[in-house]
Amino acid sequence: MTSSADWIAGARPRTLPAAVAPVLAGTGVAAHADAAVWWKAALALVVSLALQVGVNYANDYSDGIRGTDADRVGPMRLVGSGAATPGAVKAAAFAAFGVAALAGLVLAATTAWWLVAVGAVCVVAAWYYTGGSTPYGYLGLGEVMVFVFFGLVAVIGTTYVQVEAWDWAALYAGIGIGALACAILVANNLRDIPTDTVAGKRTLAVRLGDERTRYLYAFLVLVAAAAVVAVAAATTWWALLGLAFLVRAVPPARAVLGGATGPALIPVLAATGASELLWSLLVAAPLLLA
Repeated sequence: MTSSADWIAGARPRTLPAAVAPVLAGTGVAAHADAAVWWKAALALVVSLALQVGVNYANDYSDGIRGTDADRVGPMRLVGSGAATPGAVKAAAFAAFGVAALAGLVLAATTAWWLVAVGAVCVVAAWYYTGGSTPYGYLGLGEVMVFVFFGLVAVIGTTYVQVEAWDWAALYAGIGIGALACAILVANNLRDIPTDTVAGKRTLAVRLGDERTRYLYAFLVLVAAAAVVAVAAATTWWALLGLAFLVRAVPPARAVLGGATGPALIPVLAATGASELLWSLLVAAPLLLA
């Protein structure tokens, strides 16, 4: 019988900062525009967290039935380890997507109905990352999905449902958050290059190779730093405090560039997630105060 601890582990709680960060950043931009609506921010957080958990369960299910997780280096997977049946994990994924859809419908009903289409695309993209007959995550497009949906869409969407107008600062914040969210996936796929190659999973890391994937990780950290400057230029120069995220981001970047492999890359994932959360906190705080 699958324990509650197994289900919590399967939800991959260490990835949840990547769901919290865009909502913090987007709400900071909304607050700077004197348009923060806290109950909408809370609902946006529910949407983001539920989508993240849904993606994690969906990936667990799809990779598990394909046998990709049979020889896994990273954290335990429910289907791959046999801790839960594929059907149960699939049901958990769609339950999480359902929660995201309900919260999203409330936001759409109180903002603009075309947001329903955006939400539907998010759910479809989340499922087909590793689901379906030709998952795009197996074609090297996972980083694109993460950048677009957990960066641009999440941040801009959070701002829009509160401000109900376009804000350039939201775009810049989305780029910064998206870059660090991508860096998490890049580090994950860098670790899994050997097993993914054997399983036929052609991630971007497999396509680029070990060395270029490490440079890509470092480049994404630099993009996140540049995005802080762009947000500050569009809002308040106090937002440059966000550059302090580099204190947390530099050590994992050194580990990646230094040649860390296998289990040694697992702490890099947690550190990169913490860097993303710190980026959002340090950028949003000055915007809230200003």
